[in-house]
Amino acid sequence: MTIKTFEDIVAWRKSKDLCIEIYRIFRSCKDYSFRDQIFRAAISVMNNIAEGYERNGNKEFRNFLFIAKGSCGELRSMLHIALELKYITRGQYDKLLQESITISKMLSGLIKAL
Repeated sequence: MTIKTFEDIVAWRKSKDLCIEIYRIFRSCKDYSFRDQIFRAAISVMNNIAEGYERNGNKEFRNFLFIAKGSCGELRSMLHIALELKYITRGQYDKLLQESITISKMLSGLIKAL
């Protein structure tokens, strides 16, 4: 598949879906600081993929993919806390964690390909 826009990147599409799910699950969380931080981490993954792609250079794209991967790690870290604080169920945690791990692996593959 030829990538013509960042929307063609599977990792971007998956990170968008994960971001939407994070927003749905945590939108009523009363721990506003936690909620805002997990929202920022989730949206950072997809936005850094998009921004890096739009830079039109593999070196810059690669750097932004590393940032996206870091944000994916931050998101996973926050999911651990969310579970411990009972902000989410074990089932939600397992699903979100697996999705974030999959995205991180995809980002690693893209980085290697560049």
